[in-house]
Amino acid sequence: MDSYTHLNDECKKIIEQSKQERINFLNRDVVIEYNKVKKIHQHLDSMLDRPKKPRVQNLLITGESNIGKTSIIKSFEAKHNSYTLENEEGMSVVVRPVISALASEVAEVKHLYISILEEFWTPFNPSDSLVKLRHQMFHLMQECNVQMLIIDEVHHFLRGTPKQQRNVMDALKNIGNKLMIPLVCVGLKEAELILTSDPQLTSRFDIIKLPPWELDKDFRILLKSFEARLPLKQPSNLHEKEKATLLHLISQGNTGNLHRLLIECAIYAIENDLEQITLETINKFKWVKPTNSITPRELPL
Repeated sequence: MDSYTHLNDECKKIIEQSKQERINFLNRDVVIEYNKVKKIHQHLDSMLDRPKKPRVQNLLITGESNIGKTSIIKSFEAKHNSYTLENEEGMSVVVRPVISALASEVAEVKHLYISILEEFWTPFNPSDSLVKLRHQMFHLMQECNVQMLIIDEVHHFLRGTPKQQRNVMDALKNIGNKLMIPLVCVGLKEAELILTSDPQLTSRFDIIKLPPWELDKDFRILLKSFEARLPLKQPSNLHEKEKATLLHLISQGNTGNLHRLLIECAIYAIENDLEQITLETINKFKWVKPTNSITPRELPL
């Protein structure tokens, strides 16, 4: 095991297992905590640590599809997982420091409340009135001592009329004001348009933009981090110039597309006893390129 210096400790534990077990390991969800992720987590932690006040500064995280936005917030939520404690009456109380909800594809306040309620382990009736759903949502958030609310895929709100967009964002703002907690909205780049409709929203939200990777030192560090959790017995040296350049060209600097490309290459290397990712292997999977809104990714047969 000590000879596999190119692997991290978790990967070393399974490196001598069967091909299928190593492939299963590859297909698990993973978050590579590169420098940008750590900085965003640090900023979110600082937002959690701020004292409560009626006007809290919020955050909007934007970036292109598959750049890693959802992975960043899910891993942050996992770090602040729920726990139980006893109240003054000796009853067990569940504490949910961070709630991450998915924005509904319908830009309506009722659907916003339903999306939040779905994150709790308490039954509710979606056909209840708006007032009742709002009351239940606030009750659960206060009871569980929620300290931060994250809304993912917030660009979905753009599908509504200007009035619906304002109503939904006003409802979000009211949640933050009443509970005195920070809001974190996450979405595609066009999500910034939601804030421009209201000067108050613009002043209350800072923005972090996640651009595609440049072909630079940071990208090569990212490749080293990815390689450390690919269960291949031989080092691939993905950070070296020729491989790094080819990987960047195919993935176009998109984290998710790079991840999928490396998984496809690693599976091929395991199945064919190569035990490393070569230039030939990368070229073989150059079809794993980013999709766009017009042309889907075509699988070779």
